[in-house]
Amino acid sequence: MAEERTELPAGAPANTELPAGNLPGDRSPTIVAATARAVFLVAVSLSLFQLYTAGLTAMTALVQRSVHLGAILTLVFLLRPPFAGARKDKLTLWLVLDLGLIAASLTCVLYVIINLLEIFERQGDWLPGDVVVGVVGTCLVVEACRRVIGNIMAGICAVFLLYAYFGTSMPELIIHKGYSVERIATTLWLTTEGIFGIPIGVAATFVFIFVLFGAFLEETGGGNFFIDIAYALTGRFSGGPAKSAVVASGFMGSVSGSAVGNVVATGSFTIPMMKRLGYQPHVAGAIEAAASTGGQLMPPIMGAGAFLMAEFTNTSYLHIIKIATLPAILYYLTVLMFVHFQAQKLGLKGLERSKLPRVGAVLRENLHFLIPVGILVSALLSHVSPMKAGFLAVISTYVAAMLRKKSRLNLRQLLQALEHGAVNAVMVSVACAAAGIIVGMVTLTGLGLQFSGLVLELSFGIKMLAILLIGAASLVLGMGLPVTASYIVLVILAGPALEGLGIPVLVAHMIVFWYSQDANVTPPVSLASFAAAGVAGANPMRTAFTSWKLAKGLYIIPIVMAYRPLLLNGPSWDVLLTAVSTAVGLVAFAAGLERYFLRPATWTETGLLCVGAGGLFWPSVWANGAGFVLVVIAVLSQRAGNRSEIVRGEEALA
Repeated sequence: MAEERTELPAGAPANTELPAGNLPGDRSPTIVAATARAVFLVAVSLSLFQLYTAGLTAMTALVQRSVHLGAILTLVFLLRPPFAGARKDKLTLWLVLDLGLIAASLTCVLYVIINLLEIFERQGDWLPGDVVVGVVGTCLVVEACRRVIGNIMAGICAVFLLYAYFGTSMPELIIHKGYSVERIATTLWLTTEGIFGIPIGVAATFVFIFVLFGAFLEETGGGNFFIDIAYALTGRFSGGPAKSAVVASGFMGSVSGSAVGNVVATGSFTIPMMKRLGYQPHVAGAIEAAASTGGQLMPPIMGAGAFLMAEFTNTSYLHIIKIATLPAILYYLTVLMFVHFQAQKLGLKGLERSKLPRVGAVLRENLHFLIPVGILVSALLSHVSPMKAGFLAVISTYVAAMLRKKSRLNLRQLLQALEHGAVNAVMVSVACAAAGIIVGMVTLTGLGLQFSGLVLELSFGIKMLAILLIGAASLVLGMGLPVTASYIVLVILAGPALEGLGIPVLVAHMIVFWYSQDANVTPPVSLASFAAAGVAGANPMRTAFTSWKLAKGLYIIPIVMAYRPLLLNGPSWDVLLTAVSTAVGLVAFAAGLERYFLRPATWTETGLLCVGAGGLFWPSVWANGAGFVLVVIAVLSQRAGNRSEIVRGEEALA
């Protein structure tokens, strides 16, 4: 007997899944249809609200973020069951539970909106209702995090909550006075220092609007245009679109100075290209996040931190740009090599020219889709906020689509684009809300400042150890502070210590500046990775860990700066030797970490590549020479292995 299939009702989002094992007639079509309609109404309403606040009227941060989070939590509890196999297609305990969680979510956010002025006035003098709402709201975010992201991120949130409460019972190095449930709950839910802080603020503004931009491109066919043009230009190269993504993100980041803004602006085009080529969604998102983070290191505009560095060190901004260029190029070389080796390892070879679309034909048929791109780039280069630029991009995409019959959207397709944009943003918004719990507890307990001071004491005057500990301190600070603030705090705390260890003042500041960027790509709070995951439709934590691997140059290059004249602070010969040996070392390191160069590397070859890379980084001509020899041996071994495989293949054919 053939298995009977039951279709989802029209309008249900693509990722609405019903539990396996349902028998025909055992589900209620009314409940399934009602759920789909509820998702549709909430998602479309959220997208319209985001467009309104992005382009027409700005709202108080706490109100705007509350509305956003309330809608996101509602979508989570409508779409995601509490565990695998939980039935929500008929009247069960789980359906009733999730309806209760939706009601609780809306109550908690409405409480903030309705009582906003009173909340501002009674800061510190909280009512019992404030505490209850804070506790319930925090628990709802952790539960949504568990459903959408997984147990690991939810567990990390719980650990930070316990750390804040049991502060007096912590080890001496991280002990603090401890905070009451009232203080923790109200900080997280009734201020912008916790759940409604920077991470959800990022998600609720330009991340969402650019995810929506991507949904409009997909619905109108604009996404296919950019994929086709990328294939036409780079399809013949191994991993071509991914390499184009790295270069494009570098150029865009060099003028935007914002890693997250860069992700959502360029990722709307590059991530679909990479996914179409064969990269997994989390890898495509990670490549974009790692490349976009490098944009804040690439002149001429390196974010606010570079201007602050010029002030702190009494150095001209032109000189800052000059010395920052070589390290930034080396960073992008590292990301490109990771992309290349991954493409080779996955067998993502280029296509024959005859199988690729022609640039002229693609442009003639889809020239109107360049209009929103031009408007977006012009707005960003004119220093329009990313949120407003995203709004203009969405509107111009719709208008441009109406110019051609094949891309026009009817009312149903327009509403579908709005729905898909909101549903696609659920994962990144939940991740950012959960990150807000970590941010709030790091700020409340003073863990960031405490940790920064401790790492210097633990370095015992050893330069290398001090730099590594400062990198760890920057990661902790990055959980509670934006990149610029992290740089300011860390350079004030650690800058004098580095100078005391013999590191020139400008080099010390550049090291701290580089390490202050790592919160963009380093778990558990990595906003650039979370934003890329939202565009890619990937798991945020998996994307974050992959981007962390791709961005290893962010950790290695500052160490080289401390020992060698990578910032053009030495004789020309030394600078040239440093640049060449570091570049070769970074290529070898990427090959060793990927365990691939010309073919999959053996453990011996991997060891040769990694040890050789270490020798090339070391501040010694002899170490550089030895490292180069080891890398050459590994490459020759790879070539010999390749020849052997070719010979064996020819013999097999014969």
